Amino acid sequence: MKGVILAGGTGTRLRPLTKLVNKHLLPVGKHPMIHYSIRKMKDAGIHDILLVIGKQSAGMYMDFLGSGQDWGVNLTYKIQEKAGGIAEALSLADGFIQPKDKFVVILGDNLFEDPLTDYVHAYEAQDQGAMVLLKEVEEPTRYGVPHIEGNRIVSIEEKPEQPQSNFCVTGIYMYDYGVFHIIQTIEPSGRGELEITDVNNCYAEEGTLTYNILEGWWADAGTIQSLYDAGSKLLEGE
Repeated sequence: MKGVILAGGTGTRLRPLTKLVNKHLLPVGKHPMIHYSIRKMKDAGIHDILLVIGKQSAGMYMDFLGSGQDWGVNLTYKIQEKAGGIAEALSLADGFIQPKDKFVVILGDNLFEDPLTDYVHAYEAQDQGAMVLLKEVEEPTRYGVPHIEGNRIVSIEEKPEQPQSNFCVTGIYMYDYGVFHIIQTIEPSGRGELEITDVNNCYAEEGTLTYNILEGWWADAGTIQSLYDAGSKLLEGE
């Protein structure tokens, strides 16, 4: 298995902290945010990792992470030239990911407690399709909410007014190479971006989108409050 960490974006919800520094380099607990995604992948046995980053702070990423040798991983970098959506950023992994590969994607601002190992093994045993990790949350209207039937997701609705459940789709995904063909077929959303929910819904329509549920805490550290809360939890776990 290979890994892809999406660490671009402009971090508008974290301004002014992100005016000069990319949000994934902000300190959370004892380490810059990007540290945790890399550590989760390494602990799950994933050593070949692609980082998709923006132009902002690219030199700082190189200075901090280098080749990944000191971390026990092999890092490759790709620059996302402009904010075109999560799916557009993911498309840059084509080439690093080969046709027979399966791989794990983490949005770099997703911080969580669970080890990835069991989820990765479950996906490795899956014949085809994709898997997403879900988490039960208090305000599902803020997220993409899955409609679940058995062990499959049949659709995902973004920020629904009347959620089907209290579960949301986190920024932890597992794909086969077919994801790149799907990305080529989707159209930009109203905000001009290629949406990862549209990609996942293509798998759902095929009947090949499975899921697992995170048991420990999870945070989308994209706001000042969530950044603080995640840092507190990470410090407690040290």
